[in-house]
Amino acid sequence: MPVRVRVPGPLRRLTGGGAEVTVEGATVSDALGDLEQRYPGFHDRLYDAEGKLRQFINIYVNDSDIRFSQGLETPVGERDELSIVPAVAGGR
Repeated sequence: MPVRVRVPGPLRRLTGGGAEVTVEGATVSDALGDLEQRYPGFHDRLYDAEGKLRQFINIYVNDSDIRFSQGLETPVGERDELSIVPAVAGGR
């Protein structure tokens, strides 16, 4: 099932500059797997050496943080939008 993925600026070089791409998947995990197949390089930036989502990467399905749902097994559908949001830190 097609899912739209919003790609943050620092990762857009992997999509040839595209801010939004379409992938296939029934869960967030499936969609991110297809994202890696279509645009190699995402896996290393999203997952740590143990295969877990990196601590500073937040994933949203529509406006809901997957950490408060079913994590990577959160279902997605064709009207859903998956957003990859790197955590921002710094300042005074």
